[in-house]
Amino acid sequence: MRLPNWLAQHLAALRALLVFTVLLGLAYPLALVAVGRVPGLADKSAGSLITADGTTVGSALIGQSFTDADGNPVPRYFQSRPSAAGDGYDPTSTAASNLGPESVVDTVAIDPEESTQSLLTQVCARSAAIGQLDGVDGRRPYCTADGVGAVLAVFRSDGLTGPITRVVSVNQTAPATPFLASYEGVAVELAQPGQDYLAAGGLVTPIRGDAPAEPAVPADAVTASGSGLDPHISPAYARIQVDRVARERGAEPAEVSRLVAAHTSGRALGFLGAPTVDVLRLNLALDREFPAG
Repeated sequence: MRLPNWLAQHLAALRALLVFTVLLGLAYPLALVAVGRVPGLADKSAGSLITADGTTVGSALIGQSFTDADGNPVPRYFQSRPSAAGDGYDPTSTAASNLGPESVVDTVAIDPEESTQSLLTQVCARSAAIGQLDGVDGRRPYCTADGVGAVLAVFRSDGLTGPITRVVSVNQTAPATPFLASYEGVAVELAQPGQDYLAAGGLVTPIRGDAPAEPAVPADAVTASGSGLDPHISPAYARIQVDRVARERGAEPAEVSRLVAAHTSGRALGFLGAPTVDVLRLNLALDREFPAG
């Protein structure tokens, strides 16, 4: 007996569904699980976890912060780069800040909790804090001495042209002191919370200042990676932290530098990417060789 054409088609579709369910829903996942149990791959399939004294302390793939309960850097540890993933290194919220080079003006709200920092101010604040922590020059171009973006809103009598009538340091509020006393002969004012100086016609004018062209604090120390999970820092960022870590642990800087070199990886295949320092493994090595008193 020949089945109706419509029924034959439905049965063929059902058979295909069952076959692909078995292949892709059962056989394929089980095969991947089996491969993940192969010696040498088991640790990677489990998340590349790192243990110390029998305790899991982190992952080789995901960075972490070395801060105290208040979020302040613990001086005896090398510090990681910033993270924009959730509250920091959250693998469930991996992301970048999505702020770009044009993000130079802060949102200064009447309610401080509603205020947001521009990318420029975030970079300036981080650089100033690292400079103070590690005893290096934390100045950067277009940053004020108090760690915000050095940006003015310049008002002219005819909008884009004409004499300057007013100048506001848009990222500084009281009780700060304007980073410039005057601009082209006009006194610089502090910003008032809740005011949108750009909508009012102010022209955004970043001021470079006298910071060195090559800042002492490297870029990876003040910017997050695209994923927000990067577990490495640059050798340049590690170098400026050596003296602090050595002092806190009562060790010689040369010995700490030796550990930094031991945990530095070169370029992939000799030419891809840049050299990196594994922060977690470096800090674990420090705890083993120079435990804090």
